[in-house]
Amino acid sequence: MFRILLTFLTLFLFVLPKPALAISDPLSVPNNSFGIHITQEADIETAAELINSSGGDWGYITLVIQKGERNTHRWQKIFNQLRRLHVIPLVRIATAQLNDGWEKPSLDEIGGWVDFLGSLNWPIANQYVIVGNEPNHKKEWGGEISPEGYAEYLKIFSQKLKAKSEDFFVLPAALDLSAGNTKDTLDATLFWRRVLKAEPDFFNWVDGLNSHSYPNPNFSGSEKAIGRGTVGSFLWEDNFLKGLGLNRNLPVFITETGWAHTTDKNRQGYLDPEQIGSKFEYALANTWNNPRVVAVTPFILNYKDPPFDVFSWQKPDGSSYPFFETVKSLPKTKGAPTQKISGQILGAFLPAFSQLNQTFTITLLVKNTGQSIWNEGELMTLQDATGQIAITRVKSFSRLEPEEIKIANFEAKLLTETEKQLGYLAFFANNKMVSNLYPFEIRVYKPKSSREYLEPRINFIAALFQKIKAKLGL
Repeated sequence: MFRILLTFLTLFLFVLPKPALAISDPLSVPNNSFGIHITQEADIETAAELINSSGGDWGYITLVIQKGERNTHRWQKIFNQLRRLHVIPLVRIATAQLNDGWEKPSLDEIGGWVDFLGSLNWPIANQYVIVGNEPNHKKEWGGEISPEGYAEYLKIFSQKLKAKSEDFFVLPAALDLSAGNTKDTLDATLFWRRVLKAEPDFFNWVDGLNSHSYPNPNFSGSEKAIGRGTVGSFLWEDNFLKGLGLNRNLPVFITETGWAHTTDKNRQGYLDPEQIGSKFEYALANTWNNPRVVAVTPFILNYKDPPFDVFSWQKPDGSSYPFFETVKSLPKTKGAPTQKISGQILGAFLPAFSQLNQTFTITLLVKNTGQSIWNEGELMTLQDATGQIAITRVKSFSRLEPEEIKIANFEAKLLTETEKQLGYLAFFANNKMVSNLYPFEIRVYKPKSSREYLEPRINFIAALFQKIKAKLGL
């Protein structure tokens, strides 16, 4: 009967189909909204130093992956680094650069993107994907402006991502909210109207609102201004979309913002770098602290050449502008995003016999199959799901990254006198089982007392002596 129950438990937990996980609300857990936009992986460590400073953890970066860069090995290595540094990526997908802009996205290439993005082990459960960039600019869409084409592209992209994994968190391209109706740009209000006319259910296929909330005019506007073309543009855009039928309070991601500053090469009436720190401090404390804002990733951490050097937080020599240190010193939240925790016990070695209350060693071969780094903070615990043995001490169980396999040693002891102990070992995190059940068998060894040991031998010798006497007729 005991074996039957254990077999049923194993089937129930590990063989029956499991429901697919879905995106989690990033604001339902402690969230560090500080972030930064980067262009190269060489800047990741500096970015982490900035966004996870002053009490912060798990800040955000916005980064771009071009279609020609879809190398799984390269990006898995980058994602592993982000995991170690506790940085959450907002991945903006891009096509290929042309002389005067970007290639028009193709519906035929969506499948390749989905396969690539789905092949990666992301740092956290939510897999943030930004589909495109400022498509109300002709140069961002192959030399044309097509709200209808963008709406179709995003909808199909989102459908295929969600079919691949419910963990994909889809964000639309942010628009240039200060652009007018010109030969090269389309006003954001007209762009959105045409999008929703073409695809009325457009916002059913996105999970958040993506905004470029720049302080205009000339990227030099007041940090206290509100409305369109300010650091509070996301609020104006949200209200505008509500008027067009958006009926959800979507979480907000400000993936570009920031003030332009003078440089040695460029003094076009931009702000002195010394003026910018207080502006960021005010906006972060009074506008971007909106409870719906998940992340603010100003543009850009490091850019040495025109035209974007005027937004760079670092100088060409690698040193930082004063506002870098200002933002770094601001108090931040210790984020705690949801991660998938799972593992596998590949093998186990236990002694065949043990005495009651005598400790013995369990040696396991363990693989981390999830997203989190095991034993980085709270230790994983090993338990016998049937309560036959108790784990008394961790002898050796080092930090274990995803896909790593290591040996772990534990000290244990028997809890009952049942001669044959049958049980199942499993790992637990936060009182939840996160590994397979691994069966074991161990028998109780009961050492005999001196009397129990000697008495049968004495009796045997006595009986033998009597037989000899009888044979000899004594």
